Amino acid sequence: MEIKVTVKQLGKKHPVLSEQKIDIAYDDSNISLENLLKLIVQQQVEAFNTKSFELEDEDCTKIPTDNYLNILTDTGKVGFGSIYNLKKADVQKAQENAIQAFEDGMFAVFYNDEQLEDLTQTINLDLQHTFTFIRLTFLAGSYW
Repeated sequence: MEIKVTVKQLGKKHPVLSEQKIDIAYDDSNISLENLLKLIVQQQVEAFNTKSFELEDEDCTKIPTDNYLNILTDTGKVGFGSIYNLKKADVQKAQENAIQAFEDGMFAVFYNDEQLEDLTQTINLDLQHTFTFIRLTFLAGSYW
């Protein structure tokens, strides 16, 4: 089944990732939030693991284009397309991390502008609304 996903960060005008269509391995119309998160993580891990790891003989500079550099600096992560860690991601561990991060309030999930707060909450996928993931950041400071 194909779903639409957008990733945002609080305080930013533009989304980190604009609306994307993700194909998850699920055919029913109703799904729990926990199962949905696991399926999205599974799809993303599989996409990451299928990327080719190209080892280069010489270290060459990969400079992003000007318009792409602004997007990278806005998200707080600048990458140049090279993957240096040759380990494959573990699907089960990534799913556990995503569920734990949701329970700890590290990100919020919205479906058609309605916040999903419970992992057992049932979602009707037939409505084909966009899922919005918002990464939450915490302020750090001291009391004195």
